[in-house]
Amino acid sequence: MDKKNARLRRAKATRARIRELGVPRLSVLRTGQHVYAQLFSADGSKVLAAASTTQADVREGLKNGKNAEAAAKVGRAIAEKAKAAGIEKIAFDRSGYRYHGRIKALADAAREGGLQF
Repeated sequence: MDKKNARLRRAKATRARIRELGVPRLSVLRTGQHVYAQLFSADGSKVLAAASTTQADVREGLKNGKNAEAAAKVGRAIAEKAKAAGIEKIAFDRSGYRYHGRIKALADAAREGGLQF
């Protein structure tokens, strides 16, 4: 099993457990150049909020979009948008990535922004 398939297998298992909780899901995608975060409804049918390092308001003041500082800024932005939508309690879907580096920075910033995991 290669690295990508192993990550996708872990993500699938996590999403099955999150679906049972019945709370909105904060999903993270990490690429070589950017970090993306989307907040899905409890049933997964709608995107309630989204933030990424490709957006001008998030990218402002960043050297690049591929470090922990940029991920933290995305976390703060998604927390702000979630609060505006009236959402406080979520499940964190790290998409099979290790809870380390950019993923951890995004999660910590979202918690500081008022989201409860």
